[in-house]
This record gives sequence, structure tokens and C-alpha cells, in this order.
Amino acid sequence: MGNYQNNRHHNKGPRELVTGGEWLYGRNPVIEALRAGRRTFTEIILPPGSKDESDEIASLRLTAQKRNIMIRAADRDRLDKLVKGGHHQGVAIKTTGYPYVDFSEILQDVEDDENASVLVLDHLEDPQNVGSILRTACAVGFTGVIIPEDRGAGVTPAAVRASAGAAEHLKVARVVNLPRAMKELQKLNLWFTGLDWGEDARCYTEIDFKGRAGLVIGAEGNGISRLVRETCDFIAELPMPGGFESLNAGVAAGIAMYEMLRQRS
Repeated sequence: MGNYQNNRHHNKGPRELVTGGEWLYGRNPVIEALRAGRRTFTEIILPPGSKDESDEIASLRLTAQKRNIMIRAADRDRLDKLVKGGHHQGVAIKTTGYPYVDFSEILQDVEDDENASVLVLDHLEDPQNVGSILRTACAVGFTGVIIPEDRGAGVTPAAVRASAGAAEHLKVARVVNLPRAMKELQKLNLWFTGLDWGEDARCYTEIDFKGRAGLVIGAEGNGISRLVRETCDFIAELPMPGGFESLNAGVAAGIAMYEMLRQRS
């Protein structure tokens, strides 16, 4: 097979491509999705082959050929429409949806690891925040991530793009009821700390994150929902002596996650 499986497919636009599934876009997300190998891929859009193409593109082309993934070309305008204006860098891949795991798998992993760490995202809506947080969770080495099935951003292609593909290597479970899932984990001696404000909040550096530990990040604007907050064992806050009482959810989560890593190292 050459660089393109069939020349007559080169100029097909998004409407003529295979339907169903979703499109991941951006070089790193596509590379990491292929590396993780947890999805099924049907076709990939790459820039036209050339002698001076980058090593990344050449590697993607070779990988697609080896895995019998259809290789196509599409002009920038059509690719922009296909990924709804996302920053694609000339690369997109058609794949099955995000490979969520069953919550029972995270329960088992926590039971097997006395130093397990679990992240709970309580109805975050911005895929950029979700992706940023997942990227840090992957870097820090979290055991698993829990998100709600409703009223929140899932691990969408935009979130995968914001995570630079790191989301492809994480175990993420969707649950119907966050407090119930948290209580199941608490039965395994996992303690949850919610990142929030209030009279019951302590400075995040005063929380003991050793052993089995969970971190809860609330939604943009609304923070942690009432029932989830009541289920937390501790509430932690970030000091803000500068007087500006708001941090991006991804930034706040990153600070707390690295404090967990510092203590556990």
C-alpha cells in the first residue's frame, strides 16, 4: 500500500467520509490515541505526502499503513468544518468513542493499591478545563477518574485535544450518582478532599494526602455540588493573598494534585 490507499478518495470532503464515531484531531492526541490502542480506528486525514514532511506526520502515515487505516487528504476548510474549528494541525482520525471503563474496575484498582488516588470531576462543563485536568492527572499518576453521566462535559475530542492526548492513557468511569460512587470508595478506606471554600475549609497543604486519597474538583462557577460536598471527608482551599478570589479550575486542580504528589513522594 502506498501513501494513499486510493487516489479517488483524496479530495472527498467531510460529508463523504464514514459516518458514526467521532473525530480526534491534533498531532499529539492522534499519536497518543494510536499509542494507547484502546480505540478502533477507521480512517485518518493527513497532509499530502512530501519528501520534507515532519517526522510526526511520516510516523503517523507509516502507522496507519501498518494498521490498515484508510488514509485520506482534505483541504483545510473542510477539515476545519469536520472538527468544528478545533486546532487540528492538519491531522484528524476517525475512531470509536472514548473508551470509558466500568466503575467496578476503578474500585478493584483502589482495593489492590494502598496508595491509590482517585479524581472526581463534579459536573465541569468546559472541555478545556476537563482536558487540562486530565493531562495533569495522567502526569501525576492518578489511579482513576470519575465523572457524572449527566450535566457535565465528558471526554470529548476537544477535551482529548486539551489534554494533549494524555486522556487516552487514563481510566475514566462515568457514574449515575457521584456521592454513591464516592461512598463505595470510602468503604475501601479512601478519603476524599474537596477543593472549595468555606468556614470548614483548611489550607490545602494541611491536608494529609497519604494512603488512599481522592480529590474532588467542582464545576466552573458553581463549585462542588451540595451532596458531593457533604460526602467529602475534608474541604481544602488555596490561599489567595492577592485578593483575587478565583482560579481557573484546571490551575487549581493542578496545584492540589502536585501537593498530593509531593506528600506521597
